[in-house]
Amino acid sequence: QVQLVESGGGLAQAGGSLRLSCAASGRTFSCYKMGWFRQPPGKEREFVSSIRRSGDSTAYAVSVKGRFTISRDNAKNAVNLQMNSLKPEDTAVYYCACGRGDLKYDYWGQGTQVTVSS
Repeated sequence: QVQLVESGGGLAQAGGSLRLSCAASGRTFSCYKMGWFRQPPGKEREFVSSIRRSGDSTAYAVSVKGRFTISRDNAKNAVNLQMNSLKPEDTAVYYCACGRGDLKYDYWGQGTQVTVSS
């Protein structure tokens, strides 16, 4: 099992920045990839970004590319999401996830709220 705990959410103004962190515990060596997802109010959960264990392969949703940066600290069993140039449409609950393979995510955190005001 892998436990994931997100932190760093909160309120930001448009154009501002927030940094989300995800602390992993348990069988973290099984997390081949880590990802961030978000669920805006009234909408379905959507992919934001992912990173492989090696850190040399990242992916971003088109809507956040160039503004968000994902990073991974394997020594600390953590993955971070630096969010810059925030927009009101970035408002969502952000979730951290761990995938043991490439096809799906197996473990999820409880989420952290990000609210961006205009």
